[in-house]
Amino acid sequence: MTLPDFLPGTVWLVGAGPGDPGLLTLLAAHALAGADHVVCDALVDARIVAMVNPAAEIEEMGKRGGVAGPKQERITARLIELARAGKRVLRLKGGDPFVFGRGPEEALALAEAGIVFRIVPGITAGIGGLAYAGIPATAKQCNSTVTFVTGHGPDGDLPPEVDWDALGRGAQVLVFYMALRQLDRVAARLMRAGRPAGEPVALVSRAATPGQAVRVATLATATDLLADPVLPSPALLVVGPVVGLRPRLDWWPPQ
Repeated sequence: MTLPDFLPGTVWLVGAGPGDPGLLTLLAAHALAGADHVVCDALVDARIVAMVNPAAEIEEMGKRGGVAGPKQERITARLIELARAGKRVLRLKGGDPFVFGRGPEEALALAEAGIVFRIVPGITAGIGGLAYAGIPATAKQCNSTVTFVTGHGPDGDLPPEVDWDALGRGAQVLVFYMALRQLDRVAARLMRAGRPAGEPVALVSRAATPGQAVRVATLATATDLLADPVLPSPALLVVGPVVGLRPRLDWWPPQ
């Protein structure tokens, strides 16, 4: 098997997956071994960061909800600066760089600057993280549709462009990313849109990591989970009948 060369002066935007290093793609592992300089997100698992080429410089420039971090413009400018200095630049991002991340913005800026780049997709938490929680995104007996939604907009509030009535009617299963801070409002909006108060929901915290925690409730009681001290961010909110399969599919940690 021949993998592409990681050339000096280029930037690879690499998805690190939801946590477990075993979920890295071969191309992602190749990038970790060949990088000169890594610009790393805050949510990348420490076990993955430990796999970086020992000779590489690691620069943490991640952002987390509710915590002050570097502006996106600064991160993008840094990627361009490093590439123009002839570095093999690895932009290491949690999950998939093109799913509810700033990967598209970074790639567009690199293109405009004339920097050669490569996108290395990662397993997004809404697929891999759910699997580690014993919750399938789709199951024949439960759903033929699934919708992925961001839990907050640029200002930290609910995303303004979401049509909640259509969302409530439009998919049997809903997967919300980064919705913990807005959980009460999300649940209220969905019930107002016609979702049953007794519909099962799950919160999956720190999916696919040793600290993974999963709690199940209903739309009406979901906000009670916020009092649980073992449910820190990042967390996924899953709404729909697939949550009911978890008692039989809960395999993590493996015996």
